[in-house]
Amino acid sequence: GLHGWGFSIETFAKMLSAKSGMEKSRMMDKLWGDWFYNPKKKVWTNVQQPEDCEEPLQRGFCQYVMNPINQLIRAIMDKDSEKYEKMMDRLGIVLKGADKNLTGKGLMKHVMQNWINAGDSLVAMLVMKLPAPKLAQRYRVENLYNGPMDDEAAMGIRNCDPSGPLMMYVSKMVPAADKSRVYAFGRVFSGTVATGQKVRIQGPHYRPGSRDDLHVRAIQRTVLM
Repeated sequence: GLHGWGFSIETFAKMLSAKSGMEKSRMMDKLWGDWFYNPKKKVWTNVQQPEDCEEPLQRGFCQYVMNPINQLIRAIMDKDSEKYEKMMDRLGIVLKGADKNLTGKGLMKHVMQNWINAGDSLVAMLVMKLPAPKLAQRYRVENLYNGPMDDEAAMGIRNCDPSGPLMMYVSKMVPAADKSRVYAFGRVFSGTVATGQKVRIQGPHYRPGSRDDLHVRAIQRTVLM
């Protein structure tokens, strides 16, 4: 989001399972839905107010996910340094150099990015939810390639073959800082990209069978993301 932090249930399940010894998959179940932790008996229950409790228990998600986030943000924005420094110490967040002078929203943004970074959560969700290329390309090849489904290129895409013909989709052109060259940011579906390799570049106006918007160039540099 705007401040560069975010989380998934797995993010907090990892932290809590390391402390409690409970398996991460079981902890993820407890952090969503009608699950409550009973501190008196030190057990999880799906009853919000057991007989031995005077007040209703908080849902696991509220108690172990939202409450710590709200408490940390509120302490920083209220300039309660004693409270947020203790929380940061428990979370292993250390301020270095000029970061020690941050206050208010700047400090909150920095601390939250270090604790629950949005990029880390997004990558974790992609790994968990999206199929691996080797599996997905078997059924996506018809959407990725409009040539014959039995030719060398289609077979390379279908098998996600690093030894097959190079098939790469360029999604964005990024100019270098000195504007001396342009980086083609994209994804390889078949084959292997190498510096010095000659490639056929089909631009957005290319039509099969024609030479319009068709270019042959050598790759000057390869950067892995």
